[in-house]
Amino acid sequence: MIIHIVRALYLVVVLAFTVYYATTSADAIQQGPTYLTMYILIPAVAAFAIIMVDMFYRRKRLQLMSGLFFGLLAGLVIAYVLGQIVDLVLRVYPTLQNDPIVALVKVLLGVSAVFACVSFVMQTKDDFRFVIPYVEFSKQTKGSRPSILDTSVIIDGRIADISETRILMDSQIVVPRFILAELQAIADSDDKLKRNRGRRGLDVLNRLRTSDKLEIRILDTNIPTVEEQREVDAKLVALAGHLDGRILTNDYNLNKIAQLRGVDVININDLANALKPVVLPGESMSVKIIRPGEEPGQGVGYLEDGTMVVAEQGRDYIGQTITISVTSALQTSAGRMIFGRLDPNKSFSRERKS
Repeated sequence: MIIHIVRALYLVVVLAFTVYYATTSADAIQQGPTYLTMYILIPAVAAFAIIMVDMFYRRKRLQLMSGLFFGLLAGLVIAYVLGQIVDLVLRVYPTLQNDPIVALVKVLLGVSAVFACVSFVMQTKDDFRFVIPYVEFSKQTKGSRPSILDTSVIIDGRIADISETRILMDSQIVVPRFILAELQAIADSDDKLKRNRGRRGLDVLNRLRTSDKLEIRILDTNIPTVEEQREVDAKLVALAGHLDGRILTNDYNLNKIAQLRGVDVININDLANALKPVVLPGESMSVKIIRPGEEPGQGVGYLEDGTMVVAEQGRDYIGQTITISVTSALQTSAGRMIFGRLDPNKSFSRERKS
């Protein structure tokens, strides 16, 4: 919004100076209305062309207004240098020194230089660096560090439930444009399962955007270190490193790659597993046996939170709820597995098969 105001202000200033010089110049008035119209129209068209070039040239990086002072300062310096160059030209052609067009040209060059510098710095300030004393503008992120969403964690959907708990309010949620493009590609897939997953991800993303419990931002990344990467996971890791952010994912491979690159990762599966109640060896628990296990005599069941339970001597109790004594538990990023055997203190009627 601010950049549009600057563009409009630039156009107004150019028109104002042009009209002023046209109406106060006796030579321009004596040339007639056609000359007067061209006197005003040509600078206005040139200013409009500069604005259009600025709008359509989008290979600029990032935003806002903390670089306004530096852009203004640099523009004034460039305007002064251009004015001196014009004065040197006038010394070679002294007959032009009293021409009012020369003064107008100097003003227009100065205004255009200030506008170009302000526009450039405002749109590139997050990456703008001075060689001396090597100053870099701090990135505008809410909270300590931004959290960047992976495609898998959006499709998973649990991130929307986590956001309702307000534990993510201290951090801005960032969804890169290439992640959104990948979601849209999955939603447009010919495969029905992939298409449903993609549409679910878009629904979850829309739920996050409409939530008042967190701030979410769709980020257009025009960062060379990110754009030079081909794989989405590599782009995500590079972006997290550039923003000094952390990645929210449930992708095991991305988790390992990010850790190798020194990027912090919050694995939703690890978070969910950490919130599950701890089961100690020797404790008793009830579980419904659903299917036979891989080893002879084993039966497999699941708790309400999805934890797999492997029961020794449970194969004969498929379809029944039994009580087991926990022998061990295995915790991984893919989930938790509990191992146990039939509780000797409980008796069960076996399901006999003919």
